[in-house]
Amino acid sequence: MKKVLLCEPNISEGRDLQTVEEVVDQVRLVDEVKILDYSSDADHNRSVLTYLGEPEPVLQATKAMAAKALELIDMTRHQGSHPRMGAVDVVPFVPVRNVETEEAVEVARQFGGFVGGLGVPVYYYEEAATKPERKRLPKIRKGEYEALEAKLQDPAWAPDEGPAAFNPKSGAVVTGVRFPLIAFNVNLRTTDLSIADRIAKAVRHINGGFRFVRAIGLSLEEEGMVQVSMNLINYTKTPIPRVLETIRSEAARYGVNVAGAELVGPVPLGALEEVLNYYLQVHDFSMEQIIETALLD
Repeated sequence: MKKVLLCEPNISEGRDLQTVEEVVDQVRLVDEVKILDYSSDADHNRSVLTYLGEPEPVLQATKAMAAKALELIDMTRHQGSHPRMGAVDVVPFVPVRNVETEEAVEVARQFGGFVGGLGVPVYYYEEAATKPERKRLPKIRKGEYEALEAKLQDPAWAPDEGPAAFNPKSGAVVTGVRFPLIAFNVNLRTTDLSIADRIAKAVRHINGGFRFVRAIGLSLEEEGMVQVSMNLINYTKTPIPRVLETIRSEAARYGVNVAGAELVGPVPLGALEEVLNYYLQVHDFSMEQIIETALLD
């Protein structure tokens, strides 16, 4: 069987869709890489790309993608509701099939060295982290772009690659290797951001919520709503329905309804098993019952 490595870069542009297309075009040019999805959010001012292939073509496509994004995106003009630290904000590599973690880390390190060579500070996180305090993305990104210049003056935050100097146009890049992550957002029918903030605190691990949930409250000004924006970092231990129903219950405390939910980017098939089990109550269901799984080699 072929090796399959997935990459899911987040870039800090979600409003200028022409720029987004030019960045995505760099991935399209690599024939051996398949784009699964890309989406842009104007409120977040952020786009997420998802593509996969064998490790070397994925690395090639990611280098080209990053070079174009760093050329076109200017962080000195960036505004958006989503936390960010750089034009190419975070680039996770995810082993999918026949790729060991160590091999994926080597790909991330090669990518990081490439970006550092372009004059952009790079930090490694999750399985590629060089220090325990750099394992979690929120810790690295604390203070965001606005605090980056001061952070780079602290020897404790010297980058893993690239210059320990502030690059105003590009900011910094975080890259590494992680378990398949689900970007899951729940929109609430209210404009009161404090409600989304309180619910985010109720479900996220750092405030005593679910162990594998990271969450923040965001304002969706164009939609006239607020959002609980989450990363479910281990769907096998904290399934989607458990999180959604908790948010629904918490929202009811404030007299607020859930307007809808969204999944950003592709989702592992296994993550949907719990959704079927919970909402259809088919507890003897197996993913092998899905016809399309028989077509996978």
